[in-house]
Amino acid sequence: MKIGELAALTNTQVETIRFYERENLLAEPGRSEGNYRIYGEAHAERLSFIRHCRGLDMTLDEIRVLLRFKDAPTENCFEVNELLDEHIGHVAERIKELRQLERQLKSLREACLGGQEAQHCGILNELTEIAKSPSTPPGREGHVHGAHSASGARKVVHRH
Repeated sequence: MKIGELAALTNTQVETIRFYERENLLAEPGRSEGNYRIYGEAHAERLSFIRHCRGLDMTLDEIRVLLRFKDAPTENCFEVNELLDEHIGHVAERIKELRQLERQLKSLREACLGGQEAQHCGILNELTEIAKSPSTPPGREGHVHGAHSASGARKVVHRH
């Protein structure tokens, strides 16, 4: 199948497929005589696996580790369990951060009763005051910062 067909089959953007190829998560496909990329069922399965892992908020490095084990089915999966345990910890930390964010937003919302001029809006005035005093911890610039930092990525040593 061509890249457009693979994209449609897996509900993935063409550029995302090319990105995963550049990142060596997807094997480079063969080429047709017309130099079109030709993908097989194995590409579709692997791409679906990658997409599902991304849906679980796993980093590309974590997915690489999982794919290495998937490609070596006789290896012991102990390290896969460790990786998932670490990821669960990252998710728990993000949930904690999101609960704190929710409390902050609710508190902010209570600052304005609404129905007044914007210059007297408690929310806007509070946000302005907060912005004047930078107290955002380093690395926490966004409210939902996505997957955990690359510094938390694991280096897996294969045990034989």
